[in-house]
Amino acid sequence: MRLAPLVVPAVLAATAALLHGPAAAADVRAAPALSDSEARRFLGQASFGPTEASVAAVMSGGRLAWLQDQFTRRDSDFTGVAWVDPDPNKGCPTGTAATCKRDNYSLFPVQVQFFANAMQQPDQLRQRTALALSEILVVSGNVIKLPNAMAKYQRIFLRHAFGNFRDVLREVAMSPAMGRYLNMANNDKPNPAKGIEPNENFAREVLQLFSIGLWQLNADGSARLDARGQPIPTYDQDTVEGFAHAFTGWTYAPRPGATRNRFGNPSYYDAPMIAFNDHHDTAAKRLLNGVTLPAGQTAQADLDAAIDNIFNHPNVGPFIGRQLIQQFVTANPSPAYVQRVSQAFNGGTVALTTPAGVRTSTTTTPRGDMKAVLTAILTDPEAATPQDPSRFGKLREPIVQLTHLIRSLGGSSDGVWLRAQAANLSQPVYSPPSVFNFFTPDYDLPDNTSLDGPAFGVFNASAAFKLSGALATLLSGKPVPPDTTVAGATGTAIDLTRWQTLAATPAALVAEINRVMFAGRASPALQTALLKAAQLAPATRPLDRAKAALFLAAMSPEYLVEN
Repeated sequence: MRLAPLVVPAVLAATAALLHGPAAAADVRAAPALSDSEARRFLGQASFGPTEASVAAVMSGGRLAWLQDQFTRRDSDFTGVAWVDPDPNKGCPTGTAATCKRDNYSLFPVQVQFFANAMQQPDQLRQRTALALSEILVVSGNVIKLPNAMAKYQRIFLRHAFGNFRDVLREVAMSPAMGRYLNMANNDKPNPAKGIEPNENFAREVLQLFSIGLWQLNADGSARLDARGQPIPTYDQDTVEGFAHAFTGWTYAPRPGATRNRFGNPSYYDAPMIAFNDHHDTAAKRLLNGVTLPAGQTAQADLDAAIDNIFNHPNVGPFIGRQLIQQFVTANPSPAYVQRVSQAFNGGTVALTTPAGVRTSTTTTPRGDMKAVLTAILTDPEAATPQDPSRFGKLREPIVQLTHLIRSLGGSSDGVWLRAQAANLSQPVYSPPSVFNFFTPDYDLPDNTSLDGPAFGVFNASAAFKLSGALATLLSGKPVPPDTTVAGATGTAIDLTRWQTLAATPAALVAEINRVMFAGRASPALQTALLKAAQLAPATRPLDRAKAALFLAAMSPEYLVEN
């Protein structure tokens, strides 16, 4: 595509600037039925991208009905990732298939299935929620390289996406993958004679990153300040040490066929970690908010009490709620938006309203109920009609850039090519560079430190050029052929036939691009640019017209930034 050199260099600056500029507010109605534009915008937030079928479902039933249907779905999983001997030299002896190590000792099969599920499975909200949680409570394939180990860990989020956040925390704490990643597995009680002190890695990160953050928060996400106007820490080093001691005594479950079961078992990821109380520190331990665990408790009792102590901290609602808003809707939610989501997290009796503010009913939910939190995020008035358009919106992370485009344009994929492209765009699924994910929630928007732009932490100038190459392939009119080394592979393709037909009338082509890709909200300036792009090729080459307009649309800041 010869348009690439003209478009790509300006993408980053223009994309960042778009978040500052005005955005058209959606016409939110009190009635359940939604317009095509409203449905597409909602599905852009709640799924991996709208399809004609999902748009029709939301238009006819409304947001709440779609959410209720999603809450009943459990379609996605990871298959073909059974336990293997962790030593690839034993598991893939001489003479085995050349793909043995790829399929059994790398994340390849899990990453491919992630994208296949995102493209094909109907439990879209469960998958989006699981991805969001996995980017908050991080375990990385840089350390956890066995596909069965990562699959087991990611199933925690699929299983509890619509459950309770306390269960997420508890299962993460007992997960052997997390035990390996943040050193809780084989974390022994103090032994001064041997120089042993409990490892603090998991204790520190479960507080700083997975639950409450560094600073005490108000319910609206703003920092609580002391008498001097300074933020108040949520914990200190003594607290970290208290949790580190509370989490001692855990090791891997015994491997199949093991003849011994002892503290210090070798790694095994197909079952939760198990406790050895003789390696657990039974002294009293200081936790959050002045709570002290009594002496003499078992490893399991201390772990459960520690998780409860974290889960009940008032920071969890605003800290986790704001990050989930950032994942689904906008990078800079208003304090009022965060407070409403925090209230949903805190539980109790909550009034349900339409996006237009019409009260429909009330419901009582427990603290940490994920259904209540997701409903609050996705049906909040600001999700449909931003109160401050100059601060609203978010750059789509590369994973969602790819899935949204293919699903919106009616394409298909088995996940193989998408896995490779996501990695090329510096977002290999489940393999962030550190426990801080691919990007932090408070990553500053380029050229504006007053606004957050999390996905800009991974989508840089290099990624923009690489995206242009991926889009040129996707929109070439030729399918990406299936990988013959992957069982059941079908390849990746976007059929441009109908777009080629529309290109006979460039204005009709632009109108349909606007409807499908931009939910009918492309600016007049962009529509004019798309019309010009569609007319670069003569009328005798309608496919080239379609390709030019679609490419420019997909690389435009208005598309990359979800407003």
